[in-house]
Amino acid sequence: MNLEERIARRHTASGRAGLLLDRNALSPTVHLPTPIGRGTELERLLDAVEPVFAGELPAPFAVAGPPGSGTSAIVTALFDALTAELAGNRQAIGTTTRAGTDTGEPTTWFVTVDARRVTSAFAFYRAVLSTISAEPVPTSGVGTAALRERMRQRLESPDNQVVIAIDHHDEPETLTANRVSTLLDAVTDSTTVVPVGQRVPDDWGHPVVDIPAYRHHELVDILSERASAGLTGGALDHQTIRSLAAWADGNAHDALSALFNGAILASESGEETIESASLERAKADVPTDCVHVDRALALPETRQQVLCALVGLGSTGGRERERLPERPIRDLATEIADRGDLAAGTVKRLLYELAEHGLLERIPLESSGSGRQPSTLEPRFPTIAFRALTTVQPS
Repeated sequence: MNLEERIARRHTASGRAGLLLDRNALSPTVHLPTPIGRGTELERLLDAVEPVFAGELPAPFAVAGPPGSGTSAIVTALFDALTAELAGNRQAIGTTTRAGTDTGEPTTWFVTVDARRVTSAFAFYRAVLSTISAEPVPTSGVGTAALRERMRQRLESPDNQVVIAIDHHDEPETLTANRVSTLLDAVTDSTTVVPVGQRVPDDWGHPVVDIPAYRHHELVDILSERASAGLTGGALDHQTIRSLAAWADGNAHDALSALFNGAILASESGEETIESASLERAKADVPTDCVHVDRALALPETRQQVLCALVGLGSTGGRERERLPERPIRDLATEIADRGDLAAGTVKRLLYELAEHGLLERIPLESSGSGRQPSTLEPRFPTIAFRALTTVQPS
């Protein structure tokens, strides 16, 4: 964040009560325009796309790193900057003249597709066209084939090419790299696919840019920057930030989730600083092997409603994480259904699907009978952050 932004933020917050200045600055779902502590990794990515500076299409490569290593933040920031540098001016010319295909020099776009939210062929074509098209892209009223043809026409000129990062390709119910390659059959010579995730695609035979976990001092810098932007001065001391970074062990998502949780809890309690009790509750709400909270926030509305209701069964006013009532899944489904509009059978099916996809964990319960052992559920994502960031209401 530059100096002007810092001054404007403090000016806007002047006179406001409470320690929380800007939730977005603390949110684990928000990426900074310039990643912190990733200079070496950015250079390696620039090496991978080096041919584009000579007007050539880069060869396929993948980006992979452990949870919380910032793969999404790095690729998004770099691709945005590359498109602004290599295609921004010519895109503006193309919009004005309704041309943009005969510029005399290659135009290369870099597009990041969030596979958590872009799950259909129609949504994929629209996401890419939104960056490379000189015309507005309709959200409805046209078919998938029409968008596919529009992309083909846009890329039929040898001067136009696009590098497409498929972020989160390796998560359940997302677009896989193989699926994307199939969708791009008609424009293979003009496109490069870059899978981004924790793992490379099966049978991947191309280079991989490995992103390591954050080192301790890098995570301290990230937390310090976010806290400086999002909290009032003195709300969190440096030693606490260092301790939080050590606890997160290189995982920026877990560190930011705990910081965000702590700020929410402290703000709700009217604290002027994030006290140790609030921070301990905040950390306890981040499970071991935590699932990124954005996976829950990217779900369709009905599934988010069910998760909201489920989390509500095990909370005390949203102030701390508690185990859900240790009742079988069918009983939890019945209680959620009684509070909302969905049938118990529908809720039960959705709960099982969410567990199958890793957002919930099934916990065996003791059984006195000889039948199938019952189980209950535990969220695998930060529930305080989820409830603060979701825009849906419980079912």
